[in-house]
Amino acid sequence: MLQKLKSIGRTLKVELKVYQLFLKSERTPRLVLRLLFIIVAFLSIAIYGCSHLQKNEDIAFQTSTIRALLEGVYEGDITYKELKKHGDFGIGTFNNLDGEMVGLEGKFYQIKADGTAYSVQDSMKTPFAVVTFFKSDRSVTLDRSVDCKVLEQYLDTLLPTKNIFYAIKIDGDFIYLKARSIPMQNKPYVGLAEVVKNQKTFEFQNVKGTLAGFWFPGYMEGINVPGYHFHFITADKKAGGHLSDCRLKKGRIEVDYISQLFMALPENGGFYDVDLTKGKEGELERVEK
Repeated sequence: MLQKLKSIGRTLKVELKVYQLFLKSERTPRLVLRLLFIIVAFLSIAIYGCSHLQKNEDIAFQTSTIRALLEGVYEGDITYKELKKHGDFGIGTFNNLDGEMVGLEGKFYQIKADGTAYSVQDSMKTPFAVVTFFKSDRSVTLDRSVDCKVLEQYLDTLLPTKNIFYAIKIDGDFIYLKARSIPMQNKPYVGLAEVVKNQKTFEFQNVKGTLAGFWFPGYMEGINVPGYHFHFITADKKAGGHLSDCRLKKGRIEVDYISQLFMALPENGGFYDVDLTKGKEGELERVEK
């Protein structure tokens, strides 16, 4: 889209220069030239806007909504090749709910139901994911042992406001960590609350790794997961999953402040036909925690 706009803009600018050669000619309608100038100016603004959207590192890009995932919409249109254009860090899942996704430093991993991490192929698609170009706005070192609850309370003190979004990365040594993943689903799909009854859990002892995740405000309920949402991957990138519980020994915490969200909704019958007006607050908490 951006390249097409740039091409059109360049073409119109060339044509405008040609027409300007006839400005002194009475046979050249000045109204046409003025109209052409307005079109070129409009396209220049549009091109700048598209470029700004792509380059701005304080934007989160999201596919679909968490409520659609709760309702069993497990097929999306966006490939991971396209997703990588919008971020080098993130979490999500895969079509058919085939595992947990972790994105770090431009590399994306699929953690399947056996707990093993695999490299993501560009052709794979996602029904739900959120990514950003991670750039730390605040970094701190935590040198004391904390469990997940205390860790979240500590993270709360690092957030300057509860009204924007945050991407959070924690590289640490974990005394204990519990994670989960979900087996690939087949049609007819059932809701996520039913699916997680068959989730696979994995426990790690004295492991180094990274928690990648986001914090979203309560007003994002139904769009994303309010509060903290983390996925884990080991330092050797061989295993991980959706974080369920942990005890951190020590770690390095980085927080990226995000003030904008761009959301791309699926263009398929599964998303078009589902009822997204139902309240799922309690169900989401049970599924995510």
